[in-house]
Amino acid sequence: MSGSKEADLDRPIWAALTTKQAHLGYGDASARRYHPDVAPFAALAFETPAAYQALLQLLLPHEQAALLSDEPAGPIDGLQMTHVGVIHQMIARHREVASTHDDEVSRMSDADAKDMLDLVQKTKPGPFGKRTREMGNYIGIRERGRLIAMAGERMRVDGYVEISAVCVDVDYRGKGLAGRLVKVLRREIEQRGETPFLHVFSDNLSAIGLYERLGFELRRTFHLTRVGHADSLSTAVPKPI
Repeated sequence: MSGSKEADLDRPIWAALTTKQAHLGYGDASARRYHPDVAPFAALAFETPAAYQALLQLLLPHEQAALLSDEPAGPIDGLQMTHVGVIHQMIARHREVASTHDDEVSRMSDADAKDMLDLVQKTKPGPFGKRTREMGNYIGIRERGRLIAMAGERMRVDGYVEISAVCVDVDYRGKGLAGRLVKVLRREIEQRGETPFLHVFSDNLSAIGLYERLGFELRRTFHLTRVGHADSLSTAVPKPI
């Protein structure tokens, strides 16, 4: 991939919301966000007080949005800013050459929506709403009809697709299911001529180790900040990534 295309990964939320996933969000030339049922992420054209105020206009009093930035976000009048953590962006620069065909992997559809939501409620892989599955392809593994593992595609920019929502039921962990699903998604993304990437919290060492074994490498880091109205009550929400 060219350097110009890879530059979109320095602003993945903004790039996605202004191109391939514009239909899944709304906003203007200063600030954009995904529809709340799709994802909690938002982005700014430039990190200026005016852009933050434009974002504030997109949030209802009780809502919060998550932003990625190069440096920790400073205080902004009228906004409640909460630093959530440091994010590693990882990318698979080299194509997977081994076969990744897996007969046990099935395609998720609207008929699987309830099972998908039930699994993410149990496993907490990150934000997953009623419309998150509209962001890309989702696959899963079932045991006796029960959905026990899942992974899918989230942000999409020119030439790159994010792998996300990698989760396994606690009763089935340690069996390599997450790795199998990531391999299948990676292979399918690469067959389309695109490059897979993902985001993971810097303190999630087990996940980072898994992704490194699967051929992903650290590209860069971000700071994740949760933003809301300053006069709204702070509520505990899952770490969004």
